[in-house]
Amino acid sequence: MGVLVSFNDGDFIQIEYSAWRASDGSMVYTTDKAAAEKNGLYSKDHKYGPNLVIVGKDTTIKGLDKALRLMSLNESRKVEIGPDEAFGERNQDLVRVMKVSDFRSRDIDPRPGMQVDLDGTIAVITAVNSGRVTVDANHPLAGEKLTYDLKVVAKLDDERSKVDALAGMNGLKPDSIKVEGGTAEVLFGEKIDKNADYFLNKASFTGSVLRYLPGITKVVVKEEYVKREEKKEG
Repeated sequence: MGVLVSFNDGDFIQIEYSAWRASDGSMVYTTDKAAAEKNGLYSKDHKYGPNLVIVGKDTTIKGLDKALRLMSLNESRKVEIGPDEAFGERNQDLVRVMKVSDFRSRDIDPRPGMQVDLDGTIAVITAVNSGRVTVDANHPLAGEKLTYDLKVVAKLDDERSKVDALAGMNGLKPDSIKVEGGTAEVLFGEKIDKNADYFLNKASFTGSVLRYLPGITKVVVKEEYVKREEKKEG
């Protein structure tokens, strides 16, 4: 039985969940690694475990946010969410036919199932026939009623935990976090690969801290770099 807690706008909660298409019962997402493996959804690049939701801040679909407000800490619940409060109805205007040459000019060999970026719009190639390519910019789950198994596993109250959760939401794991006097100081140590994804994630993370944590007005990011010894040949 859940612990009675009222969730309000801005609350940080962590949830475990699995989602299925109501139409055929196929699983479309899960936070559980074993369930992902069992249902053919496992990806070695995906981080499994509880997901962060910030209530009322558009960090999840509308129907899920609404359902979570009615739940309590440690409570489990099954809910059905229609397209209007999930990923929307399918829009035929987002399906279009392009020439194969439009892709070849971008050094893309179009194949069904491929995800492509068309001038900032993400679309999926659904068919390639006779020099024509059909692309669909609808969300893959548009028009679907979804069934969710939900569990609220934690409510985060201290600022440090919230900063850490925002880092995780942006694919980062800081070596240390210190919050004091409205300033969050975050260290990304030498073992963290400072690649292009890191810098994009860092920008998103710092923006998230300033957006979702009104008590923090400054973020200081510290980074460590170490010169690697070059391997001598021969």
